[in-house]
Amino acid sequence: MAGLTGRLSEREVLDRFVAGVRAGEGRALVVRGEPGVGKTALLDYLAGRASGCRVARAAGVQSEMELAFAGLHQLCAPMLDHAESLPGPQRETLRTAFGLSAGPAPDRFLVGLAVLGLLSETAAERPLVCVVDDQQWLDHASAQALGFAARRLAADPVGLVFAARVPGEDVAGLPELVVEGLAENDARSLLESVLTGLTGPLDARVRDRLIADTHGNPLALLELTRGLTPAQLTGGFGVHSASPLDGQIEESFGRQLAALPAQTRRLMQLAAADPSGDPVLVWRAAGRLAIGAGAAGPAAEAGLAEFGARVRFRHPLVRSAAYRSASLQTRQELHGALAEATDPAVDPDRRAWHRAQAAPGPDEEVAAELEQCAGRAQRRGGLAAAAAFLERSAGLTLDPARRALRALAAAQAKHRVGASDAALGLLATAQAGPLDELQRARGDLLRAQIAFASSHGRDAPPLMLSAARQLEALDVRLARETYLEAFTAALFVGRLSPAVGDVARAARMAPAPLGPARAPDLLLDGLALLVTEGYSAGTPALRRALLAVRGQDIAAEQGLSWLWLAERAAMAVWDDETWHILASRHVKLARDVGALSELPLAVRSRILLHAHAGELEQGAALIAEAQVVADATGSQLAPYGAMGIAAFRGREAEVTELIQATMDGVTSRGEGRGVTSQYAAALLYNGLGHYDKALAAAELVCEYDDIGVLGWELAELVEAAVRSGSPRAHPALSSGFPRRPAPAAPTGHLAPRRAPVPCSVRARPPRTAIARRSSDLAVPACARPWPAPTSCTANGCAARTGARTPAPSCGPPMACSPRWASKRSPNGPA
Repeated sequence: MAGLTGRLSEREVLDRFVAGVRAGEGRALVVRGEPGVGKTALLDYLAGRASGCRVARAAGVQSEMELAFAGLHQLCAPMLDHAESLPGPQRETLRTAFGLSAGPAPDRFLVGLAVLGLLSETAAERPLVCVVDDQQWLDHASAQALGFAARRLAADPVGLVFAARVPGEDVAGLPELVVEGLAENDARSLLESVLTGLTGPLDARVRDRLIADTHGNPLALLELTRGLTPAQLTGGFGVHSASPLDGQIEESFGRQLAALPAQTRRLMQLAAADPSGDPVLVWRAAGRLAIGAGAAGPAAEAGLAEFGARVRFRHPLVRSAAYRSASLQTRQELHGALAEATDPAVDPDRRAWHRAQAAPGPDEEVAAELEQCAGRAQRRGGLAAAAAFLERSAGLTLDPARRALRALAAAQAKHRVGASDAALGLLATAQAGPLDELQRARGDLLRAQIAFASSHGRDAPPLMLSAARQLEALDVRLARETYLEAFTAALFVGRLSPAVGDVARAARMAPAPLGPARAPDLLLDGLALLVTEGYSAGTPALRRALLAVRGQDIAAEQGLSWLWLAERAAMAVWDDETWHILASRHVKLARDVGALSELPLAVRSRILLHAHAGELEQGAALIAEAQVVADATGSQLAPYGAMGIAAFRGREAEVTELIQATMDGVTSRGEGRGVTSQYAAALLYNGLGHYDKALAAAELVCEYDDIGVLGWELAELVEAAVRSGSPRAHPALSSGFPRRPAPAAPTGHLAPRRAPVPCSVRARPPRTAIARRSSDLAVPACARPWPAPTSCTANGCAARTGARTPAPSCGPPMACSPRWASKRSPNGPA
């Protein structure tokens, strides 16, 4: 392909990709590399080689990251004539996601299925190649749906190619083509092809330094040389710059833009202000600004942008440079023209956004319109978009009462998407205004929620408790839900304060529900009873609450605040099936609405579930996601899941390092739950046969009843005490902690296909349903076929060689689940 230097191995990969799609195979590929390394050029090569295929293109745009389904609409809108062939629920979900019809927030699973079906229907006419550039800038909903589809391309002739600087989690695990800088010879050829005849002989030292400084990055080689004089290129004076590479490239594009005619620059700025790439919209707006059609020519001749079937910039940094080159007043004029050119019936949200950017000052009409956009975004599951609309709406509101109310709503949305600093700023704006008593109580609750999400330490429980008491006389339902949030915050402080008891006593005195008790009401009453009266009194109430939680349809805005607590209640009463259901629901709800403030907690809980099911690979796969989200939101939540996975794998050095890092952090911020990291130590050392160390760790962690975890901790304590020859009574053993009920024999489709394997794995009951996953298993863990053990270690069963005790020496038989079989294997399930 003309203009593409080198890249022989990359071109071979792409040629095979296209050949596979033509042959009827579904293919997916992620092209990964730094900015300017040539990803877009390779995508152009791929599109050019896809003769006989339909090619669909889209690109992530930074300014649209908060608009749910924006990227998906860009890719799939031209295919919507095939949507009529989809099943009704999928068709309607897709129409709702694209704003073509009203309805509840689209179910993300149905959206993924709809996209997969749409691609398949489109490919029925001829093979389809979908090219998505800048995947890292796709909105989350689009990235999730396309990643879902990419993993399920089977026999359909569909190819999905993503290019990204750092691929998002939604395409993790897909085949990758890593694009690096050009080889030295190819980089030299590229430089010579650009500079020959323009500068005279290129100084070899300058050439080699340019190649070394840019690491062979093609765009950097091309653009950085444009701003250098012949003297600099031939003599090497003034070549070096300490600014970042992408900053230097953008500056180069800025110089090229400055050399264009004024009308062309203005057209480039206009196109940069609207990321949709719709040429009809851009030219309609250009007409309102008296920009003629001839303005596009110089931009195309300079190789900076194309105004054809779509508006395309040469590189995202060209768009950025063009928009930055416009003054504030000019940007307002550009957005005003785009707003006038946008059909309010077709795209009301984009029109409102342009109107907001064009407003020079407060404007109640635009503010009210943005508030309506926020409601539509929330119904579509676009929480980040709703937060952006509400924030701008508050900024455009002049009336103090309305401004305070909108700022409070924006702060709540910002908190949900993990933008704590922005949420606190908006909350300060709200609380400076004339809020009524209920609104002030809601503001206090939000401040407590932000404190908890940020540190999980001692600051949050008293703030939560205060907010709950304020709300009792104003909104009983919200007050009771706030007590649940206070319980969660108190459990994290744990042994470092009496907060759990304080919350429980206050909750027992709280007003009763005004109507029939809902699931959260029952959960609150059960937890308060358990803490104040003990397990014998609280367990039956918690079981009733968990049945209600499972049976009721819980909205995201309600359930996200207390689902983690319900999971801990399920663990406390040994209800593994409910634990699995709630942990899965928690992660799904947080992902679907983009609630990043809640996602680290939800994902870590799911990791713990996988660990206790022996599903160590699945748990480990979630660790990176949890950390990425925590880093993005500033959450300081300790890596509990990672510790558990490492302990089950027997990785002593890793567990020790994680525990030390955890203890250093949690002590300073008052997160007493961090002491439960010693459970990982007890688990590890029992598995390694270091029983004295295990006993010391278990005794420390069992000094406090950490709801939901104490049962596991006691099991490690008993084993360590017996194995170390130091059996003695421990106060926690007489605490009235409930015994695990004997599991019912599975019947029907849950019946075992082979008899459970007998083995003398400690005197612990088997985990019965914990490892059942809705995606691929229908049989509880203890009922799954499992290889018969050939030997028994001193502390557990394992179908492995090299164990210490012959199998015939096993004691009384009991059903052994894979959870216990995998626990004692340093490498996971045998």
